[in-house]
Amino acid sequence: MAIKVKDAASASQKFAQRGAAAASDYAAGVQAAGQDWQANAAASADNYAAAVQEAIGRNAFQRGIQQAGADKFARKASTVGAQRFPQGVRDAQGDWATAAEPFLQTIRNVTLPPRRPKGDPTNIDRVRAVADALRRRKVAG
Repeated sequence: MAIKVKDAASASQKFAQRGAAAASDYAAGVQAAGQDWQANAAASADNYAAAVQEAIGRNAFQRGIQQAGADKFARKASTVGAQRFPQGVRDAQGDWATAAEPFLQTIRNVTLPPRRPKGDPTNIDRVRAVADALRRRKVAG
């Protein structure tokens, strides 16, 4: 006996309608799930590493990019992404400040070598001092 399956157009319409109507259920569910998410995500580190290695082995990243294609990327980024970007940036302001502060403090603490005349190749040492300090900060956690 064959399995009866809806056509993709009907199924996608139902997906979109029901998904859009579930926004309040989604919000309520995630508000109560923070501790469980953190504990379960931390406990799954080995599974994550194994799955990433398996995906690398079958070249899933590259295949996914090829399957989506440049047209889908451009279409979604220029429509959905462009609509959501401004609000996402506004909502991220506090988190951005918290995450950026250690790096800004690192830059404040860098002592730059003296500036030399324009075009002097040792001027790159000024850039290197900042880059090295930021890299040390990043890998230190």
